[in-house]
Amino acid sequence: MIACSDRLRYVHSDIRGPLYQEALRMEAEGTPVLKLNTGNPARFGFALPASVRGALIAHVDEAVPYCDVKGMKAAREEICAYHIEKGLQGVSPDDVFIGNGVSEVASMLMEALIGTGDEILLPSPCYSLWSNNAYLCEGVPVFYRCDPANHWNPDLEDMERKITPKTKAILVINPNNPTGVLYGRDTLLAIAELARKHGLVLLADEIYDRLVMDDLVHESLAALAPDLPCITFNGLSKSHIICGFRCGWMIFSDPNGELQAVKDGVMRLAAMRLCGNALTQLVIPAALKDSASTRAMMVPGGRLYEQREATIRGLDAIDGASYEKNDAAFYLFPALDANRFRFESAGDFCMKFLHECQVLMIPGTGFDWQEDLRFRIVMLPEPAQLKEAMEKLGEFLQHHRW
Repeated sequence: MIACSDRLRYVHSDIRGPLYQEALRMEAEGTPVLKLNTGNPARFGFALPASVRGALIAHVDEAVPYCDVKGMKAAREEICAYHIEKGLQGVSPDDVFIGNGVSEVASMLMEALIGTGDEILLPSPCYSLWSNNAYLCEGVPVFYRCDPANHWNPDLEDMERKITPKTKAILVINPNNPTGVLYGRDTLLAIAELARKHGLVLLADEIYDRLVMDDLVHESLAALAPDLPCITFNGLSKSHIICGFRCGWMIFSDPNGELQAVKDGVMRLAAMRLCGNALTQLVIPAALKDSASTRAMMVPGGRLYEQREATIRGLDAIDGASYEKNDAAFYLFPALDANRFRFESAGDFCMKFLHECQVLMIPGTGFDWQEDLRFRIVMLPEPAQLKEAMEKLGEFLQHHRW
Protein backbone atom coordinates (compact mmCIF):
# COMPACT_ATOMS: atom_id res chain seq x y z
CA MET A 1 0.00 0.00 0.00
CA ILE A 2 1.40 3.40 -1.02
CA ALA A 3 1.00 5.91 1.82
CA CYS A 4 -0.92 9.14 1.39
CA SER A 5 1.04 12.36 1.94
CA ASP A 6 1.26 13.29 5.62
CA ARG A 7 0.25 16.85 4.72
CA LEU A 8 -3.32 15.57 4.46
CA ARG A 9 -3.48 14.10 7.96
CA TYR A 10 -5.65 16.90 9.37
CA VAL A 11 -7.53 17.82 6.20
CA HIS A 12 -11.28 17.26 6.42
CA SER A 13 -14.29 18.16 4.33
CA ASP A 14 -17.32 17.16 6.34
CA ILE A 15 -19.71 18.91 3.93
CA ARG A 16 -18.87 16.20 1.40
CA GLY A 17 -17.53 13.67 3.88
CA PRO A 18 -18.89 10.46 5.45
CA LEU A 19 -22.43 11.78 5.98
CA TYR A 20 -22.61 12.88 2.37
CA GLN A 21 -21.26 9.54 1.19
CA GLU A 22 -23.90 7.78 3.27
CA ALA A 23 -26.59 9.95 1.69
CA LEU A 24 -25.33 8.98 -1.77
CA ARG A 25 -25.43 5.30 -0.77
CA MET A 26 -29.02 5.68 0.40
CA GLU A 27 -30.01 7.39 -2.85
CA ALA A 28 -28.34 4.66 -4.89
CA GLU A 29 -30.56 2.17 -3.08
CA GLY A 30 -33.67 4.19 -3.95
CA THR A 31 -34.14 6.37 -0.83
CA PRO A 32 -34.57 10.08 -1.66
CA VAL A 33 -32.55 12.42 0.57
CA LEU A 34 -33.10 16.15 1.12
CA LYS A 35 -29.55 17.51 1.03
CA LEU A 36 -29.10 20.50 3.31
CA ASN A 37 -25.34 20.06 3.43
CA THR A 38 -23.98 22.43 0.80
CA GLY A 39 -24.79 25.91 -0.48
CA ASN A 40 -25.59 25.06 -4.10
CA PRO A 41 -28.60 27.20 -5.10
CA ALA A 42 -29.10 25.89 -8.64
CA ARG A 43 -29.84 22.41 -7.27
CA PHE A 44 -32.96 23.88 -5.69
CA GLY A 45 -34.43 25.63 -8.69
CA PHE A 46 -32.66 28.99 -8.53
CA ALA A 47 -32.25 30.20 -12.10
CA LEU A 48 -29.25 31.63 -13.91
CA PRO A 49 -29.74 35.43 -14.13
CA ALA A 50 -30.47 36.73 -17.62
CA SER A 51 -27.51 39.12 -17.33
CA VAL A 52 -25.11 36.20 -16.90
CA ARG A 53 -26.64 34.11 -19.65
CA GLY A 54 -26.55 37.01 -22.11
CA ALA A 55 -22.91 37.86 -21.38
CA LEU A 56 -21.83 34.25 -21.81
CA ILE A 57 -23.63 33.80 -25.12
CA ALA A 58 -22.48 37.14 -26.55
CA HIS A 59 -18.79 36.69 -25.74
CA VAL A 60 -18.18 32.94 -25.79
CA ASP A 61 -15.63 33.09 -28.62
CA GLU A 62 -13.41 35.36 -26.52
CA ALA A 63 -12.81 32.50 -24.08
CA VAL A 64 -11.17 30.12 -26.56
CA PRO A 65 -7.51 31.09 -25.97
CA TYR A 66 -5.64 31.30 -22.68
CA CYS A 67 -6.28 34.65 -21.05
CA ASP A 68 -4.03 36.77 -18.84
CA VAL A 69 -2.58 34.86 -15.88
CA LYS A 70 -4.34 37.23 -13.47
CA GLY A 71 -7.58 37.23 -15.43
CA MET A 72 -9.27 39.00 -18.32
CA LYS A 73 -8.69 42.75 -18.37
CA ALA A 74 -12.37 43.73 -18.59
CA ALA A 75 -13.24 41.45 -15.66
CA ARG A 76 -10.41 42.76 -13.48
CA GLU A 77 -11.38 46.34 -14.26
CA GLU A 78 -14.97 45.71 -13.20
CA ILE A 79 -13.89 43.88 -10.04
CA CYS A 80 -11.60 46.76 -9.14
CA ALA A 81 -14.40 49.29 -9.72
CA TYR A 82 -16.72 47.21 -7.52
CA HIS A 83 -14.29 47.24 -4.61
CA ILE A 84 -13.47 50.93 -5.02
CA GLU A 85 -17.19 51.62 -4.79
CA LYS A 86 -17.13 49.68 -1.49
CA GLY A 87 -14.41 52.00 -0.21
CA LEU A 88 -11.08 50.33 -1.04
CA GLN A 89 -8.34 52.86 -1.67
CA GLY A 90 -5.28 52.79 -3.88
CA VAL A 91 -6.18 49.61 -5.77
CA SER A 92 -5.96 48.94 -9.50
CA PRO A 93 -6.86 46.05 -11.82
CA ASP A 94 -3.25 44.88 -11.41
CA ASP A 95 -4.09 44.04 -7.76
CA VAL A 96 -6.80 41.54 -8.81
CA PHE A 97 -6.32 37.82 -9.34
CA ILE A 98 -9.24 35.84 -10.79
CA GLY A 99 -9.40 32.11 -10.13
CA ASN A 100 -11.53 29.01 -10.30
CA GLY A 101 -13.62 30.00 -7.32
CA VAL A 102 -12.51 31.56 -4.05
CA SER A 103 -11.25 28.08 -3.18
CA GLU A 104 -8.44 28.35 -5.73
CA VAL A 105 -7.34 31.90 -5.01
CA ALA A 106 -7.49 31.24 -1.25
CA SER A 107 -5.24 28.23 -1.76
CA MET A 108 -2.76 30.25 -3.82
CA LEU A 109 -2.69 33.06 -1.27
CA MET A 110 -2.19 30.71 1.66
CA GLU A 111 0.65 28.89 -0.12
CA ALA A 112 2.36 32.23 -0.78
CA LEU A 113 1.72 33.69 2.70
CA ILE A 114 1.80 30.89 5.28
CA GLY A 115 5.08 29.03 5.77
CA THR A 116 5.98 26.06 7.93
CA GLY A 117 5.06 26.80 11.54
CA ASP A 118 3.40 30.15 10.80
CA GLU A 119 0.17 30.69 12.73
CA ILE A 120 -3.02 32.11 11.28
CA LEU A 121 -6.00 33.15 13.37
CA LEU A 122 -9.23 31.62 12.06
CA PRO A 123 -12.76 31.95 13.43
CA SER A 124 -14.50 29.12 15.25
CA PRO A 125 -16.86 28.16 13.74
CA CYS A 126 -15.00 28.31 10.42
CA TYR A 127 -15.52 27.25 6.83
CA SER A 128 -13.05 24.37 6.46
CA LEU A 129 -11.49 25.70 3.24
CA TRP A 130 -9.32 27.93 5.40
CA SER A 131 -8.19 25.48 8.05
CA ASN A 132 -7.49 22.83 5.41
CA ASN A 133 -5.27 25.22 3.48
CA ALA A 134 -3.39 26.08 6.67
CA TYR A 135 -2.69 22.38 7.23
CA LEU A 136 -1.57 21.88 3.63
CA CYS A 137 0.88 24.78 3.97
CA GLU A 138 2.21 23.16 7.15
CA GLY A 139 1.06 26.24 9.01
CA VAL A 140 -0.85 26.23 12.29
CA PRO A 141 -4.53 27.24 12.38
CA VAL A 142 -5.35 28.91 15.71
CA PHE A 143 -9.06 29.35 16.30
CA TYR A 144 -10.49 32.44 17.95
CA ARG A 145 -13.93 32.07 19.46
CA CYS A 146 -17.06 33.60 18.00
CA ASP A 147 -19.66 34.05 20.72
CA PRO A 148 -23.21 32.77 20.13
CA ALA A 149 -24.35 34.84 23.13
CA ASN A 150 -23.13 37.97 21.31
CA HIS A 151 -24.76 37.26 17.96
CA TRP A 152 -21.72 35.19 16.94
CA ASN A 153 -19.40 38.20 17.00
CA PRO A 154 -15.70 37.42 17.49
CA ASP A 155 -14.46 37.44 21.07
CA LEU A 156 -11.80 40.11 20.70
CA GLU A 157 -10.13 39.32 24.02
CA ASP A 158 -9.82 35.68 23.00
CA MET A 159 -8.42 36.76 19.65
CA GLU A 160 -5.73 38.91 21.23
CA ARG A 161 -4.80 36.24 23.77
CA LYS A 162 -4.04 33.87 20.90
CA ILE A 163 -1.68 36.21 19.05
CA THR A 164 1.94 35.06 19.37
CA PRO A 165 5.22 35.99 17.67
CA LYS A 166 4.40 33.28 15.10
CA THR A 167 1.03 34.78 14.15
CA LYS A 168 1.05 36.12 10.61
CA ALA A 169 -2.56 36.86 9.68
CA ILE A 170 -6.16 37.14 10.86
CA LEU A 171 -8.99 35.77 8.75
CA VAL A 172 -12.43 37.36 9.00
CA ILE A 173 -15.37 35.65 7.25
CA ASN A 174 -18.05 38.32 6.92
CA PRO A 175 -20.88 37.48 6.43
CA ASN A 176 -19.93 34.33 8.22
CA ASN A 177 -20.26 30.74 7.08
CA PRO A 178 -21.69 28.72 8.88
CA THR A 179 -23.55 31.23 11.13
CA GLY A 180 -24.89 33.63 8.50
CA VAL A 181 -24.07 36.56 10.81
CA LEU A 182 -22.97 39.98 9.55
CA TYR A 183 -20.36 41.86 11.59
CA GLY A 184 -20.82 45.57 12.19
CA ARG A 185 -18.39 48.46 11.87
CA ASP A 186 -17.29 48.47 15.52
CA THR A 187 -16.31 44.79 15.43
CA LEU A 188 -14.39 45.20 12.19
CA LEU A 189 -12.57 48.32 13.43
CA ALA A 190 -11.56 46.48 16.60
CA ILE A 191 -10.15 43.56 14.60
CA ALA A 192 -8.27 46.00 12.38
CA GLU A 193 -6.78 47.64 15.47
CA LEU A 194 -5.48 44.28 16.68
CA ALA A 195 -3.87 43.70 13.28
CA ARG A 196 -2.37 47.18 13.40
CA LYS A 197 -1.04 46.70 16.95
CA HIS A 198 0.59 43.36 16.19
CA GLY A 199 1.67 43.89 12.58
CA LEU A 200 -0.63 41.26 11.06
CA VAL A 201 -2.09 40.76 7.59
CA LEU A 202 -5.87 40.89 7.27
CA LEU A 203 -7.70 38.33 5.13
CA ALA A 204 -11.33 39.15 4.40
CA ASP A 205 -13.60 36.43 2.98
CA GLU A 206 -16.58 38.50 1.83
CA ILE A 207 -18.20 36.27 -0.78
CA TYR A 208 -21.65 36.72 0.80
CA ASP A 209 -21.43 40.53 0.92
CA ARG A 210 -24.32 40.96 -1.54
CA LEU A 211 -26.58 38.41 0.19
CA VAL A 212 -27.62 40.60 3.13
CA MET A 213 -31.13 40.92 4.57
CA ASP A 214 -33.14 43.09 6.97
CA ASP A 215 -31.88 46.41 5.53
CA LEU A 216 -28.41 45.76 6.94
CA VAL A 217 -25.33 46.98 5.07
CA HIS A 218 -22.09 45.09 4.59
CA GLU A 219 -18.90 47.07 5.20
CA SER A 220 -15.61 46.08 3.65
CA LEU A 221 -12.84 45.32 6.16
CA ALA A 222 -10.16 46.64 3.80
CA ALA A 223 -12.07 49.89 3.37
CA LEU A 224 -12.20 50.36 7.15
CA ALA A 225 -8.46 49.71 7.46
CA PRO A 226 -6.91 51.58 4.52
CA ASP A 227 -3.48 51.70 6.17
CA LEU A 228 -3.18 47.92 6.60
CA PRO A 229 -2.19 45.12 4.23
CA CYS A 230 -5.38 43.23 3.37
CA ILE A 231 -6.48 40.65 0.82
CA THR A 232 -10.21 40.55 0.10
CA PHE A 233 -11.89 37.47 -1.40
CA ASN A 234 -15.15 37.51 -3.32
CA GLY A 235 -16.96 35.82 -6.20
CA LEU A 236 -20.22 35.17 -8.02
CA SER A 237 -21.01 31.57 -7.03
CA LYS A 238 -23.75 32.40 -4.54
CA SER A 239 -24.93 35.90 -5.46
CA HIS A 240 -25.47 35.02 -9.11
CA ILE A 241 -26.28 31.29 -8.79
CA ILE A 242 -23.25 30.04 -10.72
CA CYS A 243 -21.43 27.75 -8.29
CA GLY A 244 -20.47 25.41 -11.13
CA PHE A 245 -18.83 28.23 -13.08
CA ARG A 246 -16.14 28.45 -10.34
CA CYS A 247 -15.80 32.21 -10.49
CA GLY A 248 -13.90 33.91 -7.67
CA TRP A 249 -11.18 36.48 -7.11
CA MET A 250 -8.96 38.23 -4.60
CA ILE A 251 -7.81 41.84 -4.50
CA PHE A 252 -4.72 43.10 -2.70
CA SER A 253 -4.95 46.44 -0.88
CA ASP A 254 -1.45 47.17 0.33
CA PRO A 255 -0.70 50.87 0.82
CA ASN A 256 2.89 50.40 2.00
CA GLY A 257 3.93 47.58 -0.31
CA GLU A 258 4.32 45.07 2.53
CA LEU A 259 2.71 42.26 0.52
CA GLN A 260 4.86 42.55 -2.61
CA ALA A 261 6.78 39.32 -2.00
CA VAL A 262 3.53 37.49 -1.28
CA LYS A 263 1.95 38.95 -4.40
CA ASP A 264 4.96 37.84 -6.46
CA GLY A 265 4.55 34.34 -5.01
CA VAL A 266 0.88 34.29 -5.99
CA MET A 267 1.89 35.36 -9.47
CA ARG A 268 4.23 32.38 -9.77
CA LEU A 269 1.49 30.01 -8.60
CA ALA A 270 -1.05 31.59 -10.94
CA ALA A 271 1.34 31.15 -13.85
CA MET A 272 1.76 27.46 -13.01
CA ARG A 273 -1.94 26.88 -13.65
CA LEU A 274 -1.81 29.05 -16.82
CA CYS A 275 -5.10 30.93 -16.26
CA GLY A 276 -8.47 30.72 -14.63
CA ASN A 277 -11.45 29.42 -16.58
CA ALA A 278 -11.95 32.06 -19.26
CA LEU A 279 -15.61 31.24 -19.91
CA THR A 280 -16.60 32.22 -16.39
CA GLN A 281 -14.67 35.49 -16.56
CA LEU A 282 -16.80 36.64 -19.48
CA VAL A 283 -19.80 37.12 -17.18
CA ILE A 284 -18.12 39.13 -14.41
CA PRO A 285 -18.71 42.64 -15.81
CA ALA A 286 -22.38 42.00 -16.51
CA ALA A 287 -22.96 40.22 -13.21
CA LEU A 288 -21.40 42.94 -11.07
CA LYS A 289 -23.58 45.51 -12.82
CA ASP A 290 -26.66 43.37 -12.03
CA SER A 291 -27.44 43.83 -8.34
CA ALA A 292 -31.20 43.65 -8.90
CA SER A 293 -31.42 39.89 -9.40
CA THR A 294 -29.51 39.30 -6.16
CA ARG A 295 -31.42 41.90 -4.17
CA ALA A 296 -34.75 40.41 -5.22
CA MET A 297 -33.94 37.22 -3.30
CA MET A 298 -33.16 39.03 -0.05
CA VAL A 299 -36.30 41.09 0.64
CA PRO A 300 -39.73 39.98 1.92
CA GLY A 301 -41.28 37.87 -0.81
CA GLY A 302 -37.85 36.90 -2.17
CA ARG A 303 -36.84 33.25 -2.01
CA LEU A 304 -33.92 33.45 0.39
CA TYR A 305 -35.82 35.71 2.77
CA GLU A 306 -38.92 33.50 2.81
CA GLN A 307 -36.85 30.34 3.17
CA ARG A 308 -35.19 31.76 6.25
CA GLU A 309 -38.55 32.71 7.72
CA ALA A 310 -39.96 29.22 7.13
CA THR A 311 -36.93 27.64 8.80
CA ILE A 312 -36.92 29.77 11.92
CA ARG A 313 -40.67 29.40 12.37
CA GLY A 314 -40.15 25.66 12.35
CA LEU A 315 -37.28 25.83 14.83
CA ASP A 316 -39.28 28.10 17.14
CA ALA A 317 -41.74 25.25 17.61
CA ILE A 318 -39.05 22.81 18.82
CA ASP A 319 -38.44 22.67 22.55
CA GLY A 320 -34.72 22.31 23.19
CA ALA A 321 -33.53 23.94 19.97
CA SER A 322 -32.05 27.45 19.88
CA TYR A 323 -30.45 29.64 17.24
CA GLU A 324 -29.16 33.08 16.34
CA LYS A 325 -31.10 34.45 13.39
CA ASN A 326 -28.86 34.90 10.37
CA ASP A 327 -28.41 38.33 8.77
CA ALA A 328 -27.11 37.12 5.44
CA ALA A 329 -26.42 34.19 3.14
CA PHE A 330 -28.57 31.06 3.59
CA TYR A 331 -27.08 29.32 6.60
CA LEU A 332 -28.30 28.80 10.14
CA PHE A 333 -26.23 27.24 12.93
CA PRO A 334 -28.68 26.05 15.61
CA ALA A 335 -27.92 24.28 18.88
CA LEU A 336 -29.65 21.41 20.66
CA ASP A 337 -29.76 21.16 24.44
CA ALA A 338 -27.61 18.07 24.97
CA ASN A 339 -29.23 17.45 28.36
CA ARG A 340 -32.62 16.85 26.72
CA PHE A 341 -31.66 14.50 23.89
CA ARG A 342 -29.99 11.11 23.58
CA PHE A 343 -27.14 11.85 21.19
CA GLU A 344 -23.51 11.02 21.74
CA SER A 345 -22.34 13.92 19.58
CA ALA A 346 -23.41 16.31 16.83
CA GLY A 347 -22.23 13.72 14.31
CA ASP A 348 -24.37 11.05 15.97
CA PHE A 349 -27.40 13.37 15.77
CA CYS A 350 -26.82 14.10 12.06
CA MET A 351 -26.33 10.44 11.13
CA LYS A 352 -29.47 9.33 12.98
CA PHE A 353 -31.49 12.17 11.45
CA LEU A 354 -30.26 11.16 7.99
CA HIS A 355 -31.18 7.50 8.51
CA GLU A 356 -34.55 8.09 10.17
CA CYS A 357 -35.80 11.16 8.29
CA GLN A 358 -33.73 11.21 5.09
CA VAL A 359 -32.48 14.77 5.66
CA LEU A 360 -28.75 15.52 5.41
CA MET A 361 -27.18 18.24 7.58
CA ILE A 362 -23.61 18.79 8.77
CA PRO A 363 -22.54 18.75 12.44
CA GLY A 364 -20.90 21.77 14.02
CA THR A 365 -17.67 19.83 14.45
CA GLY A 366 -17.29 19.97 10.67
CA PHE A 367 -16.80 23.72 11.11
CA ASP A 368 -14.23 23.45 13.89
CA TRP A 369 -16.81 24.11 16.60
CA GLN A 370 -16.56 21.89 19.68
CA GLU A 371 -18.43 23.71 22.47
CA ASP A 372 -21.93 22.32 22.15
CA LEU A 373 -24.19 20.23 19.93
CA ARG A 374 -24.73 22.28 16.78
CA PHE A 375 -25.45 21.67 13.13
CA ARG A 376 -25.65 23.78 9.98
CA ILE A 377 -28.86 24.07 8.00
CA VAL A 378 -28.57 25.18 4.37
CA MET A 379 -31.83 27.04 3.73
CA LEU A 380 -32.11 26.62 -0.04
CA PRO A 381 -35.18 24.43 -0.70
CA GLU A 382 -38.56 26.11 -1.22
CA PRO A 383 -40.25 27.32 2.00
CA ALA A 384 -42.72 24.42 1.98
CA GLN A 385 -39.88 21.89 1.86
CA LEU A 386 -38.05 23.61 4.70
CA LYS A 387 -41.24 23.72 6.76
CA GLU A 388 -41.65 19.99 6.26
CA ALA A 389 -37.98 19.36 7.13
CA MET A 390 -38.34 21.31 10.39
CA GLU A 391 -41.51 19.35 11.24
CA LYS A 392 -39.56 16.14 10.68
CA LEU A 393 -36.82 17.47 12.93
CA GLY A 394 -39.31 18.23 15.69
CA GLU A 395 -40.87 14.76 15.50
CA PHE A 396 -37.44 13.13 15.36
CA LEU A 397 -36.27 14.98 18.46
CA GLN A 398 -39.43 13.98 20.33
CA HIS A 399 -38.41 10.34 19.88
CA HIS A 400 -34.89 10.98 21.12
CA ARG A 401 -35.57 12.83 24.35
CA TRP A 402 -34.30 11.52 27.64
